[in-house]
Amino acid sequence: MKIFNVHERRLSLSVERAGAAIDSLTKKNDCLWPSYRWPAMEFDGPLREGVSGGHGPVKYSVAEYIPGKRIVFSFDESGVVAGIDGRHYFEVVPRRKKVILRHVLEGECGLKDWLLWHAFIGPCHDALLEDGLDLAENTLTGSSKKTRLGLRVKLLRKIIAGKKTGAETS
Repeated sequence: MKIFNVHERRLSLSVERAGAAIDSLTKKNDCLWPSYRWPAMEFDGPLREGVSGGHGPVKYSVAEYIPGKRIVFSFDESGVVAGIDGRHYFEVVPRRKKVILRHVLEGECGLKDWLLWHAFIGPCHDALLEDGLDLAENTLTGSSKKTRLGLRVKLLRKIIAGKKTGAETS
């Protein structure tokens, strides 16, 4: 079964300025990954092809990196999405007087992992990506967008936190 998920933000920025968001991933000045509310994206070295890491229980490695334009991650056979054979990536797409900052996740999996994605992982993934695009837009343009977590995502986060630590957090 296929999983295909896209999040994007149209921004009035230069390609270089939007690309700086991709290049900031995992750095102290990261303006794309919302680690203030989600597990931090971490790797075993600086961003380059071949480094391994992920965020929380999601594990992947860098398959392709074109600074300022695109970074592609391939899912590893460990972690919560081990049953998904696929990738996810951030890219900057030039448009007339604007750019699109986009995240795409695509993969194939069996029925069990497809159901797990749609019931559990996907809603959290969607909220994380919208938080990240808000962070990038706010940092790069000075706007003040803030995605609100829905009740379902708040509940899923409590369940996940409870399984990890035995404590409930929000």
